[in-house]
Amino acid sequence: MLMSLSINVIAFLAFGWDKSRAERRMRRIPESTLLGLALFGGAAGAVLGQQVFRHKTRKQPFAALLLCAVAINVAALVIWLSPEMRAQFGF
Repeated sequence: MLMSLSINVIAFLAFGWDKSRAERRMRRIPESTLLGLALFGGAAGAVLGQQVFRHKTRKQPFAALLLCAVAINVAALVIWLSPEMRAQFGF
């Protein structure tokens, strides 16, 4: 649980930091890093950061890839929480 919270906080802060650096025309966090944080458990924090900081909301294909990361996170959560799915996948 703590690890999940941590990755989401990190993803949220990364979006804020990248937005700040973009506004100051400084070196940015690579999109692959932002998407990686979302994909590996930080989708909620990434989407929240995207909305709070109004960062990369219209940029394609980034926005679509972020939604894919959300879908993967939701699917993983369903599998993890469902006893039937856990048994089927051997967890």
